[in-house]
Amino acid sequence: MRVCVLMGSPRPKGNTAELCKPFVARLTELGAETEVVTLYDKHVAPCLGCYRCQRVPNAYGCPQADDMAGIVDSILKADVLVFATPIYTWQSTPQIKAVMDRMYGLNKFYCGAERAVLNEGQSYALLTTCGYDLDYGAGLLDEGIRRWCEHSGLPYIGMCAVRDEDDLASFQTEEAIATARAFAERVFRQETEQAGA
Repeated sequence: MRVCVLMGSPRPKGNTAELCKPFVARLTELGAETEVVTLYDKHVAPCLGCYRCQRVPNAYGCPQADDMAGIVDSILKADVLVFATPIYTWQSTPQIKAVMDRMYGLNKFYCGAERAVLNEGQSYALLTTCGYDLDYGAGLLDEGIRRWCEHSGLPYIGMCAVRDEDDLASFQTEEAIATARAFAERVFRQETEQAGA
């Protein structure tokens, strides 16, 4: 099993990165091959809405020359794609949002394109940190990814969220670590069941 974690925090040693440590460690213990793609050090321009990607069958097709092509390579190699992000104003960080928007080229649905999903069969999951009650703070992003999966016909494993009550220390507690490890087990189990179905 291959898991790609898109680390969307602009802080390489921030809360979300801390929560990812036990998550990735547990996946590795279970035998998953895990790649963490940091976005804070990448240049991903916003989607231009030009639809040129839709006119390129069987390939990503975005004409912009930036770091997104390499990110797409990592995405397409994975069985599971995990969006790891803190919540900023009830949504993902700009780094993750730019990648999400640019993933438009993975779905060939528009401009007369022959319908295709380049990452068909891939599962999505969300690992997030926020400063509010979890449903209130992270619920909108969770629902957005759920709808994206429905639209693309992709399985959604779900969300793991931990609340920031004491900055970095909130994500170093036994409870936070256990939550992240349990989510890794859920990702591994559900993807194993999906592959065997």
